[in-house]
Amino acid sequence: MAVTRVWAPFARTVMMIVGGKHYPMSDEGLGWWILDSPQAGHGVDYAFVLDGSEPLPDPRSPWQPYGVHGFSRMLDHSLFAWTDARWQPPPLSSAVIYELHTGTFSPSGTFLGVAEKLDYLVDLGITHIELMPVNSFPGRRGWGYDGVDINAPHEPYGGPVQLKRLVDACHEKGLAVILDVVYNHLGPEGNYLGRFGPYFTDRYSSAWGSAVNFDGTGSDEVRRFFIDNAIMWMRDYHVDALRLDAVQGIIDTSAVHFLEQLSGEVGKLRAQLGRNLSLIAESNLNDPRIIEPCEAGGYGMDAQWSDDLHHALHTVLTGESNGYYEDFGTLSDLAQALQEIFVYNGRYSAFRGRRHGRPVRNVSGHKFLAYLQNHDQIGNRALGERASHLMNASRVMIGSALVFTSVCIPLIFQGEEWGASSPFQYFTDHQDQELARAVAAGRKNEFAAFGWAPQDIPDPQDAATFERSRLDWSEVGNHPHASIHAWYKSLIRLRRELPELKDGDPGKVLISHNDEEQWMVVSRGSVMVACNFSHQEREIGLYEGRRREVLLASHSGVAHRDGSLVMPAESVAVLFLHRG
Repeated sequence: MAVTRVWAPFARTVMMIVGGKHYPMSDEGLGWWILDSPQAGHGVDYAFVLDGSEPLPDPRSPWQPYGVHGFSRMLDHSLFAWTDARWQPPPLSSAVIYELHTGTFSPSGTFLGVAEKLDYLVDLGITHIELMPVNSFPGRRGWGYDGVDINAPHEPYGGPVQLKRLVDACHEKGLAVILDVVYNHLGPEGNYLGRFGPYFTDRYSSAWGSAVNFDGTGSDEVRRFFIDNAIMWMRDYHVDALRLDAVQGIIDTSAVHFLEQLSGEVGKLRAQLGRNLSLIAESNLNDPRIIEPCEAGGYGMDAQWSDDLHHALHTVLTGESNGYYEDFGTLSDLAQALQEIFVYNGRYSAFRGRRHGRPVRNVSGHKFLAYLQNHDQIGNRALGERASHLMNASRVMIGSALVFTSVCIPLIFQGEEWGASSPFQYFTDHQDQELARAVAAGRKNEFAAFGWAPQDIPDPQDAATFERSRLDWSEVGNHPHASIHAWYKSLIRLRRELPELKDGDPGKVLISHNDEEQWMVVSRGSVMVACNFSHQEREIGLYEGRRREVLLASHSGVAHRDGSLVMPAESVAVLFLHRG
């Protein structure tokens, strides 16, 4: 006998199909229905019938072997034999994060395929892998941000057991696991939550579909639904951290914001498990309250993504100025991002047509993630071009050096470290063809602000779009990729070895730059990073009376001359200043 419960306040009657038989469920009150079934148990398929309708998957389904429209399957988490009892993840302050998409990262496109590459990631110097969303979504191919069964790992990736094996293998290798979760919306296809209860609201709008009901009637159970999901990943799958997608889309006017409640619940689990668990928010609000402690009026997130450094770097390196890039483009912007985290900290944004953001004060840079590339900044371009497609290797080296020597937590996207030739394009596998056409049309409209021609945008539904996005691992050791790979390994090693690069205090970052000559020098204690963005050789004056050692340089032509540093065109060097 096993007890099954489902929250379905919209239903007058609920039947459960289990073991091929129909059983009426009892109304438990407050919208909950319950059944004590002799047929229930691990591996048994089941579904719910609301008011005599067609069978529907469980909103809390742990396993969807037949896809988002099919029956759910029961899962006993206690049956998995974990080997990571003594595991403790590295702190975020020392993290080097590797973001990857399970379906395109390896030839097999599975959790097992990721596990087969862990030795490579360890050798590179990675401490944390970040999996793009892995819960069930329509079809076989997708980014995962249109998922619907939030508790069920995507079956084509390998399902629940293979995900646990991947996490266990990561911990054995000393790698922590961050999982990307989406709480601001659910995908449209296979989304049956609205049939069960008030999971959504029309009081707010969302760019990605119906807004989730975090603060209206019935929202207590909706909030619990998502919080239980976070707890499940950390408790039952041993995930070390969650990356919360686009938290600006979590609209909540409650006295206790959903993120604050989530932070408190994860804090309790952290104490219970004795394991360092983390929450990382993605946000475009430029609001430090997200990472401020709950007791100080914040939301208690452990870290957040910061797009301003990316945008400032990208525009200086590429010269692009369309869309939101119109707000950036000067070395002064880049210097501000490196010293103050947010460029838009209350200043006027031309792109938004209003003031944007708040300043970061007395907060460690280890509360923010920095990146030259990530899945959004690549995949949300018309052709999915990487930085290595948009600029030469020299400029990639400059950008990556500034990321890895910044006070922020560095993140790289799969294949970035060798300048992968494959793009990362937006792909889907919707079974609903009308929806597929609407998604394709929406992408074309979205890109109009960037000046990209609609006819140039690949069809997300075309399998070739997905196949183009797969990594080609044969490139890693070959020219010209091998030199970029060696560069990234060296940057990661320097970040690990130099005490100055472990200090997260933005107030200790000193910067000088020349907008006309296009050079910048970033100083962090005894470590200096000299950058020449121009297409000509530059001579940069350095501190007198200090012996300077070049630790790493993108070009052999970097040299000292009469107290100055000679920098070849488009070059970067990391130097150590010896005292005395």
